Amino acid sequence: METPPNVMESLFEQLSTYSQTTYNLSKLRALETTTIVTASVVARLSVLLILSLFMFILSIGVALWLGAHYGKLYYGFFIVAIFYLVLGLFLQIFLHRWIKRPVSDFLINKMFQEPQNVQNQFDA
Repeated sequence: METPPNVMESLFEQLSTYSQTTYNLSKLRALETTTIVTASVVARLSVLLILSLFMFILSIGVALWLGAHYGKLYYGFFIVAIFYLVLGLFLQIFLHRWIKRPVSDFLINKMFQEPQNVQNQFDA
């Protein structure tokens, strides 16, 4: 039978190993969550950038077409600018419901999403 000091040493050693393992597991989970959120945000920002470029070029084309239709090029640009002003005011009114809440929900869901490919071996 082991002497009490050896039992205490063994217990403290196991406790130290357990705390170190728990700390490393927490770091890895935080890293995984950060990676998932960052990858999702970068992917969505890439799509947003492409759509923004499309809208920019389309806006110039529509402005030139409207300007040619009304006889002066700057008329088309004024019409497109007024359209964007109305769109901006409309978005400002409904900003919280259509943009802020879905983005917040998306980020929170991604942060608390459990890993799908990794089985947690420590939950027994």
